[in-house]
Amino acid sequence: MTDTSLCWDPFDKRIDDDPYEVWRRLRDEAPVYRNERHDFWALSRFEDVEAAHRDPVTFSSAHGTVLERMSADVALTGMMINLDPPAHTQLRSVVSRALTPRRMAELEGQVREVCASLLDPQVGRGGFDFVEDFAAIVPSRVISMLLGVPKEDQERQRRLVDAMFHVEPGVGMANDTSMTAALALVGYLAELIQERTGKPQDDMVSDLIRAEIVEDGDTRRLTLEECTRFALLLYTAGTETTGKLLGNAAVLLADHPDQRAVLVNDPSWIPNAIEELLRYEAPSPVQGRWTTTAIIRHDIPIPSGSKVLLLTGSAGRDERVFPNPDRFDVRRSTRQHLSFGYGIHFCLGAALARLEARVALEEMFKRFPAWQLDRAGVERVHTSTVRGYGHVPVVV
Repeated sequence: MTDTSLCWDPFDKRIDDDPYEVWRRLRDEAPVYRNERHDFWALSRFEDVEAAHRDPVTFSSAHGTVLERMSADVALTGMMINLDPPAHTQLRSVVSRALTPRRMAELEGQVREVCASLLDPQVGRGGFDFVEDFAAIVPSRVISMLLGVPKEDQERQRRLVDAMFHVEPGVGMANDTSMTAALALVGYLAELIQERTGKPQDDMVSDLIRAEIVEDGDTRRLTLEECTRFALLLYTAGTETTGKLLGNAAVLLADHPDQRAVLVNDPSWIPNAIEELLRYEAPSPVQGRWTTTAIIRHDIPIPSGSKVLLLTGSAGRDERVFPNPDRFDVRRSTRQHLSFGYGIHFCLGAALARLEARVALEEMFKRFPAWQLDRAGVERVHTSTVRGYGHVPVVV
């Protein structure tokens, strides 16, 4: 922990380009890592990250989950992702009821139509930007359809979500561009919720409006603020991370043509490949937590009131759990990875993300069974919590 030659800085773009060697050293040399500059601790081994996810009492989400936005002031939180039980438990059940099996079952055809509408125009053109023209759009359109956002508004809202993840040196995502985009999206969703209150439809916004929760024995409906926070969480989480998963897939499958050939020749391996993609390159590799009591891990004390970063991305490469973890193998048989989280904060949209990724790859392979990267144009997006690409030009 005191080795000054070992440094992991989530804001260092050079490290973020390829953090895996640094994370390996953390697992081996400093499984409880202290960064004084940014005032956080980090857990990097699978067993420690999993255990922290299973203990929301000790590792609280109520002070934020993104490093640069974490604070001792609980009043700064309020979205479900930043709540602990019992409030989290009851509100999560509301959103779970909106993501019904019926709605998921009905969605595959719509996802396929979205993918086809984006990929068909690219046939015969020789190449396109896999992220900008496809991967970033698919999840945004799908979550927009689920929420009930009109088609004419969908592209603007997608751009607002992108702007919310804007990063500036020294402050990360706590900057004017990000905050302005968040306020604009919140304002839009609040207006949509007010409109649906008078004219409900068959969408998730209307489901949220109709939902009821029980507090102290009394039944009530969600407030406008609660509905808006739910919608904002679903919109951002449903857009950003799935887009990163698909962008990672484009790069990794280009870099591993033998693995891509397995999927083209036998698409039944695609669901397994998605799990391997999530393990190998977690779209959300860092989750922040706040200790509610002093603890000891690996004989090192972590004080109460500390920021602790759970390195999910490192856990997926932990050789203590995954044999040959740096080998990308779409037929790998693995135990549960942690890329969707674990425990009470397991990703509500996991089934949706898996559906979108499977259909997107199936439709891609139908039209483009092989592609190469235009590496000069490949561009990473750097944040302290989400990891992936903003541009992936491909030659087909």
